[in-house]
Amino acid sequence: MNRKKLPYLLLAAIPTLFFVQSCTNNTKLGTESSVPGTSATGDLAQSPLKNEKQAGAAQDSQKSASQFDEKKSAKLTDAAKFIAGIKVDASSPLASLQNTRAWSDHASYLENAWGKLDAQQLSKIRQWSDAELKSLNQSSSPIFYPFSGPDFLYAYSFFPKGSQYIMAGLEPVGDIPDLEKIPESQLDKKLRSIDTALYAILQLSFFRTNDMKEDLAEKGVMPILFVFLTRTNNKILDAQHIELDKNGNIQVVDAAPKDGAAQKLIPGVKISFLPAGESQPRTLYYFSVDLSNEALEKTPEFNTFVKQLQQPVTYLKAASYLMYRDNFSNIRNLILEQSSSLLQDDSGMPVSYFDSSKWDLKFYGNYTHPIDLFSVREQPELKKIYQSDKSIKPLDFGIGYQFQVGQSNLMLALSKQQPQSKP
Repeated sequence: MNRKKLPYLLLAAIPTLFFVQSCTNNTKLGTESSVPGTSATGDLAQSPLKNEKQAGAAQDSQKSASQFDEKKSAKLTDAAKFIAGIKVDASSPLASLQNTRAWSDHASYLENAWGKLDAQQLSKIRQWSDAELKSLNQSSSPIFYPFSGPDFLYAYSFFPKGSQYIMAGLEPVGDIPDLEKIPESQLDKKLRSIDTALYAILQLSFFRTNDMKEDLAEKGVMPILFVFLTRTNNKILDAQHIELDKNGNIQVVDAAPKDGAAQKLIPGVKISFLPAGESQPRTLYYFSVDLSNEALEKTPEFNTFVKQLQQPVTYLKAASYLMYRDNFSNIRNLILEQSSSLLQDDSGMPVSYFDSSKWDLKFYGNYTHPIDLFSVREQPELKKIYQSDKSIKPLDFGIGYQFQVGQSNLMLALSKQQPQSKP
């Protein structure tokens, strides 16, 4: 790919299909208890765990940065910086690779693309979040982001205070980057593949699904997660391959599943990270899982895992309108039952599923109709709301499939059944 190619070439190239992949099995190394919940104030001490099996994970989430393996943390952070196009210290084993033309081109491309993205979009999202999601971001609630792929970037931009980020997509996990083992002759190819995988989201605000199936088939989501974590000023403390067992508990495993391995448990990765200027580590979970009804009936452990979260905030973006369909009612109902609040564009779920006796709704931006690919998913009810409510605030940034400024929409839903302060 030509890194200087104009973004406008992608305007007509919107994704045509969503995720068709399966999960495979790993070799178990050890067991970790399920992810903890946090109270609306983020105080684990004041929030009783739902069962005893959560205690181990609660203790893990309260580890200080100094309790992590310093050598491993330094290696992971250096790897993340390197693939994010940020210079590592001269003492790093990767320092010499920064003198290559491959890394120089990669760093230049990312620095330029990231600068434009931050100026035109991310900085505006952060400002909007500070104003419209202020009370939500005063807590450290878990952030649940189904249909996410490796898009940690936008979840973190809207919700920078989450105690955990639980992401799910069909893209494979992949290996934890170990750049010291990559021959210099292969470096250019590896870095260009990362640039290619990142291109759409840096220009359009979302990953193009068909491209992801090709771009991430070999390397998985790990390099992309590392780039986003580092570019949002986070230090990586640890990364572990995991899977969910039949009880929804986390099993630590030795490696990501390989093609052809028998499918038994849901594979994933757990990344512990530390935001700049903070002392309390956070956790990112990514699971490679099919969220259709048929698949979730075969892997009920994912629902079990999500139900152990306490008052999660759900985020949905560029979700391909899957939850408009009956065969995605399971994940749709799970979100509506578990979430304390939800932020979505119109590709998430129809407004008709939000019972006015249970939810307060607030709308932003502009809704006219979906892009042509999803034209059958138009919502007359939502269009009527936007046409009749003159108090709806505009958005000064683009988001989702309608990524042009002035064409995007967001809906914030706040549950009336779960205690929380209103924005």
